[in-house]
This record gives sequence, C-alpha cells and structure tokens, in this order.
Amino acid sequence: MLNLTEVLAQELNLSLRSVENALQLASEGATIPFIARYRKERTGGLDEMQLRDLFERHSYLSELEKRKQAILEAIEEQGKLTEELRTKILASTQKNELEDLYLPYRPKRRTRATMAKERGLEPLAEWIEAHNRPDAGSVSLPQEAQKYVSSEKGVDSLEDALQGASDILAEAIAERSDLRGDVRAYLFAEGTFVSKIKKDYPEGTTKYEMYRAFQAPVKSIPAHNLLALFRGETAGILTVDLAFDEDYILSQIENKTIVTRDRTLRNFYQDTVKEAFKRLMKNSLVSEVRSQCKQEADLDSITTFEANLRQLLLAPPAGMKPTLALDPGFRTGCKVAVLDRTGKFIETVTIYPHTGAGKRVEAAQKVKDLINKYKIELIAIGNGTASRETDAFVGEVLKSCDCAAVKVMVNESGASIYSASDVARSEFPDLDLTARGAISIGRRLQDPLAELVKIDAKSIGVGQYQHDVDQKLLKQKLEETVESCVNYVGVDLNTASKELLTFVSGLTPSIAQNIVKYRNEKGEFTNRKQLLKVSKLGAKTFEQAAGFLRIREGDNPLDNTAVHPESYGIVKTMAKDSNIALQDIERFRDRLEQINLKDYVTEKTGLPTLKDIISELEKPGRDPREQFQYATFKEGINEISDLQVGMELEGVVTNVVNFGAFVDIGVHQDGLVHISQLANRFVDDTNSVVKVGQVVNVKVLDINEKLKRISLSMKAVSQP
Repeated sequence: MLNLTEVLAQELNLSLRSVENALQLASEGATIPFIARYRKERTGGLDEMQLRDLFERHSYLSELEKRKQAILEAIEEQGKLTEELRTKILASTQKNELEDLYLPYRPKRRTRATMAKERGLEPLAEWIEAHNRPDAGSVSLPQEAQKYVSSEKGVDSLEDALQGASDILAEAIAERSDLRGDVRAYLFAEGTFVSKIKKDYPEGTTKYEMYRAFQAPVKSIPAHNLLALFRGETAGILTVDLAFDEDYILSQIENKTIVTRDRTLRNFYQDTVKEAFKRLMKNSLVSEVRSQCKQEADLDSITTFEANLRQLLLAPPAGMKPTLALDPGFRTGCKVAVLDRTGKFIETVTIYPHTGAGKRVEAAQKVKDLINKYKIELIAIGNGTASRETDAFVGEVLKSCDCAAVKVMVNESGASIYSASDVARSEFPDLDLTARGAISIGRRLQDPLAELVKIDAKSIGVGQYQHDVDQKLLKQKLEETVESCVNYVGVDLNTASKELLTFVSGLTPSIAQNIVKYRNEKGEFTNRKQLLKVSKLGAKTFEQAAGFLRIREGDNPLDNTAVHPESYGIVKTMAKDSNIALQDIERFRDRLEQINLKDYVTEKTGLPTLKDIISELEKPGRDPREQFQYATFKEGINEISDLQVGMELEGVVTNVVNFGAFVDIGVHQDGLVHISQLANRFVDDTNSVVKVGQVVNVKVLDINEKLKRISLSMKAVSQP
C-alpha cells in the first residue's frame, strides 16, 4: 500500500513534515485560510494554492486506496489474485490504470466471449494461445477446431468454432492493461479532433462557422475550442470525431500479441486483433480520451473563471460613502436608491429623465434634492439598458449644481438575479425588484466583495463556457475562491451581512446568522471575545474565525487587525519592551522596525508569524485591495453605430478568457481584444496583461453591427 504522505511530498515537491502537519491540521478541522495565515511554522509557509493542491491530491489518492482494496477483495473472491497482480494493483497511482488492471475480472453482462465459453470453446482458445509462440512449429488449426463442432452445444460448423475461440481471445486482448495503456497514450499524443457542420446548416447560418472544417491535435487543442466543439455537438449542429492512424495501432498490438510463425495461426490472430480493437477497444478508449480532454478543458475554463472572479471580488472599493444608485431604464424610468456610509438603505424614488423634457427637468430636481439632502459623494449607475443616456443625464445634473460627487458606471451583471433572490427578499421584503437592483448596484460600488458574495458566482458573468463545464467542480472552485477573497480582505464584524460572514473561516451559515442576531439584539461588538457568547460559536470556531473578523474603534486596537488573539500576549510584550502604548503602536513604526523578532520566538510562534504581526501593526485595519479607479466613457459614443474604425476609447475589462479580453467601452456591447492585440509582444497568458475591472485604453479595429461584434486593440495605445 502507498505511503500517502511520502507520495504527496514527492509529487508536490514538499517536505514530508509540511505534508504531515498540513494533513493533521485539516483533520482537526482547520480551514485552508487559517492554516495558510496562522500556521506557517507547522507547514513551512504553504500558501492557499499549495494547500488546496495537497488536499485535493490527498483526497484523490485516498479514494484510490479504497478502490484498490475493493478490487483486491473482488478478485480474491474469484480465486484469481496472484502476487504479481496484487503488486501491480497496489503500485497504481492513477484511476484509469487501476481500472485497466481490474477490467478482466470485472463482473460483466453476457458477451460473445462468455457465450463461446458456455458452448465449450474455451479449451480451443487456450490451445490456440498455447501455440502462439515462435517455437511451436506448424499446426493444423482447422483440424483442432473441428473437434469442437457440436450441434448439441450450438457449434454447428468449423467457422462457428473458430469464431467462438476468436471472441474469447479478442476479449482477452482488449482487456490487457498494457495494450489499453499504449493505445490510450497514442490517442493523446497523435490523435486529432475533427469537426464538420451538418448538411442541414448552410454556410453562414450558425455561430459555429469556424468549426465547419476544423482540426486540432488532441494534445494541444485550446480548452475554449474543445468546449465549443462539444457544445455544438450537443446542439446537433456539429459532428466531432477523433481521428488517428488505425493501421499503426493495429500493427503495434499485433507486435505485442502475435509471435507464432505459422501462417494460418498468424492470419487467425490478425483477424482477432482487428476484432479486439475495433469492436472492444476503440469506442471505449476514444470515449475515455474525450472524457479526459473534457475534464482538462473544464478545469482550464474553471481556472479562468476563478481568476476573473478573484479580480472582480478584490476590485478596489470606492469606499463607504453616502451613495446615490441608479438602475437605468427608458419607459419604466430609473429607480434611484440612497445608501448611507454603512451601505444602509435610506429611501428610493423613481425618475423619468428619458420620457420628455418636462419629466427630465423634474427628474433633475429630484436628483439634486437627494444629493443635497444626504450629502452624496458617490453616484453609481448600472451599465444595462439606458445606461449611457442616464450617465449623460447625471453629468448634466452635476454640472448644474455645486457638488463634488463622483459618478461611476457599475457592472450590474447578476444584479437582477440578486433582486429576485431569497436573500434580497429577506433584506427588503417591502421593495420591488428594481429598487433592490439599484441598492445592489450602489453597494457594489461601495464594496464589491461584500455585495457580490450574495450572488451565485456563476451569475456574475466572468466565466468561459461556464454552463458547459462540470457544475459540481465549478461550484466547489468558485466557493473556494470567494472564501479565499473574503478571508484575504477580512470582514467588519459589525456591518457584515450573514452572506459575507458565511465565507469567513470556520463559520457556518447558522453561526453567521447567530452572529447577526446577537448583533441586532445586543448591539455592536466591542471586542472579539464577545464572539464566544454567540450561540454555537465555540472555542474551535473562534480559533478559526477570530483573526479574519475586524472590529473598528473597539476596546482593543488589535481587534482591527489580522493579528490573531492567540498572539495578543506577544504583541503586548513587544509594546511594553519598546515602551509603546498599545493604542499608539501605529505611530511608532520606526520602533517596530527595530524590534529583534528572534527575541520573541517561542515553541508555537516563529519568525513567519512574528513578521506578519509587525506588518499588521505598521498599518492596522488596512484594506489590502488596490486603489479605486474607474473608466470615463467618451461622450457621444453610446451605441455601436457611433463607433468608427481607428477611434481610441477608454473602457473597463469585463471578462478575461484564453483567447483575449472583453472590454466595456460604453456601447452596450463589449468589444474583444484578441490575445494577439493585447500588447506589442507575444502573449501566451491573457491574465499576465489584463484583469477583470482594469481600466484600459483601446483602439477600434473592426465593427460588425449585424453580428454585434467589435474588435479592439491595446497595441500602440498608451495605457492609464
């Protein structure tokens, strides 16, 4: 049996001690964010990505070990388990390799081989196999086969006997693990995906036009191409085949299975090999290759989605300031919501700036009144229908009044889903969908992370073929990304929603709800210790969560930092030794830099944790996200028809995919900057150049109004 920790350490190039300690911490209920942040000494400083890779591979190998034991027991019950087979099974490190070894012993429905055995033809197959050797000399296959002709057993002719023996031998060949492994490897290395559009779809009538006569090697086909092929196939538009040199495969199998020099026997075996491959191996192995390629493409696509989601969640917040939020509309008007500096909803009105001059004047006055009444500093405008017209209207209002408010176009993708969700209904049971949508748009501007966690990540619209990939894996990976982002930033214990708290290390939805209930009943938390008074929040949960929860202006300034309560004693000792009052510690950065950390190393607290502590004390309560910036769309460019080739515009990246980046330039249709147009150099990874939410300058290369396609370039355009 494999020593899992040793295998993991070797595979992932990690120290055995780090692997053992990380697995032990996980088994004790520690979360990945907690282990990565507060247990660096025990893991050798493994980061979240390394820990996730470790735990995923450990889960895979653990499942593999369980499967090995089940297979060993099944074969042993059949009385067919040899030491050689046991050794091979125990040494397996991949599931397909293990299943190949088990295939000959797997219970199966009646096959042509089993029916041939029932008719008494197994001895003939064994005789043929015994004579398949170089020194066997000449044999009379027909003469031997004639002995098994028996109408009583259903073997009516010589041909029946030979066919039955061939069926038995073909199944044995098709189930050889070494041959299956060789063919599988060849398909991955030399196979080609080939697609055609069905005759029912003339040229120019489908979005799959580029796949009309498409070929790509299995080993290098881009994930987005493969997912598009399979989507088109599922839609009934494309036929997708895996092409390869069958003659080469047959020759390789023959070389490994046929050694007799007898011509008759060789001819018999060649026919049997063809039967084994074409009837019993080909379809299953092609399906396996397609399935594995799909899994890899899914993972590639999900990884892209994760990267985009991370950038979106970690987008710089405009800040908790009084905010006016508008969900634009034409005939139905624009819903306006007012939020205070904590994100609390105050009031809502509907204005009609796009239904006549009189209504526009009335709408302008209402907006002015709200700006003055609530001392508005931020104005958030959803980027959906009527967004540019509403943006222009708000611009006019701001010019006509003495106001320093900043207006920002906000990506409202998924806001409508939030509006109709149980979360929104629970928060605002008396408001309609558009009012809830406006509130969400405003909160996204104030703090994107706090608001976006309320929406199913799949609905945010920053993925690549997200509806075609493994939905269970997608959900898992996106939840991990949200968890990682939430704990990286930290959460204000006194303002966080239940949804945001749910992603904090160690907290469950019920405990998150209990925290909000305690806060509503008892008032704001003034110190982290009060968490232990929350129902169902025990010492273990406190250990996992406390360091990620912030209390601003509380009893203890350390509660507004990422310093874990378990380290408060060390900090107090440091402050005392440096003659610094804990409340004033931020003001004495120079003294902090002079501290000899080695003097404070203990058995539990090493240099990595001490360095993190000093980093936190230098900037307590800091937000690790970047500085806020926003795009200014060009006036007069509101529709795709307003664009001209050669125009230079400012926009914001809305989605990054393998083949480029989509950019919102304010015309209700994102343009595509192909990967070849991202920079004046070769780019093999789009994420190395752009990220979701980034403000960029682009040049219009091509416009197709009919297909609503805009080609953009970032080459030779100075970037902000």
